Amino acid sequence: MKQPFTLPLDKTAALFIDLQEEHRQDKRLLAVEFDRVITNVMRLQEAARTASLPLYHFAYIVDVEAATTGEHHPRLPDGRSAFSDKGDPLTAICPEAAPQGDEPLIIKSEASAFGTGLGDELKAAGAEWLIVSGVWTEACVDATVKAALKLGFRVLLVKDACGSGSVAMHQTGILNLANRLYGGAVVDTDTACRLMTGKTAEGWVPQTPVPIRYTYENAAEIYDAL
Repeated sequence: MKQPFTLPLDKTAALFIDLQEEHRQDKRLLAVEFDRVITNVMRLQEAARTASLPLYHFAYIVDVEAATTGEHHPRLPDGRSAFSDKGDPLTAICPEAAPQGDEPLIIKSEASAFGTGLGDELKAAGAEWLIVSGVWTEACVDATVKAALKLGFRVLLVKDACGSGSVAMHQTGILNLANRLYGGAVVDTDTACRLMTGKTAEGWVPQTPVPIRYTYENAAEIYDAL
């Protein structure tokens, strides 16, 4: 259900997950409606900077020679990673959504942004709420949100600033996260930007375990209502 709340801006940080050129240029990795995602991310970043929130940017880049790369990681015939290879220029962050000033760009080699020691850094900075956006919804965004919840953070998941390989993949990814987003909320970009001005706004929060039971037929309708 939706309920009003405010964000403690002095205890909030914003995470931007894998907003890389490959998701709009590499035919194998295209995220649908990626221009919409980038446009909304830019709005979030502007609001976060205005509110003096810390911004963290992440890029998924694979070094097939690294110990962290799994034995069964998909590779091309020439041995390079089948996606996000360290030598591929399309792993660069889209310039519109790139870090500014001293905002960190953190390279990760797994789905979750928390495999980088991020949790300790955020806790040391006093963060309690994390605003999360990026791609792909059911993969790196999902892994990051679940890791954040496990570490005790509260997550503000911005549904229309996330994207995936299809609308269905994105929408069901958000619904699955919403079902277990205990202590957090799902909002859209307009609402997130309002919250970052210190105002009260409504977000969708789970009141009971697994409150959403969607079907193929009604998933889009339920997603829109979040």
